[in-house]
Amino acid sequence: MTVGARPMPVPDERSAPYWKATGEHVLSVAKCSVCSALTHPPDVVCPHCRSTNPEFVFTPVSGRAVVRSWTVVRRSFLPGFEVPFLLVDVELVEQDDLRLIGRLLDGPDVPLQVGNAVRVTFEDIAPGVAVPAFALEGRS
Repeated sequence: MTVGARPMPVPDERSAPYWKATGEHVLSVAKCSVCSALTHPPDVVCPHCRSTNPEFVFTPVSGRAVVRSWTVVRRSFLPGFEVPFLLVDVELVEQDDLRLIGRLLDGPDVPLQVGNAVRVTFEDIAPGVAVPAFALEGRS
């Protein structure tokens, strides 16, 4: 059952480039200008080189990933989500331990295994506003 409107992202100075890119259906992550490691979400310190001045630059990535873990959400905790739905924790292929969490759009009953290949897709929730989600590779 869908209840109310979906929550909208509230970009801040650090996340605004990410949300601008997702609104254009481009997945981007922060790249440290000191060590070139990718991170999501960016923070004030690079988690890889510990630079306190990482000057992150958002860089497009392929959106290809593998499933690390998942859960089926059966109880609504936010308005605007039809339950049940499946949340996946994925690792992007660009770098070890570069992880995102999003909905798997293939449905809550799809058989999953750790290591299943997924690709990013986007859910448009308002004009110019989209959130990343995932779909199993090889499925429509």
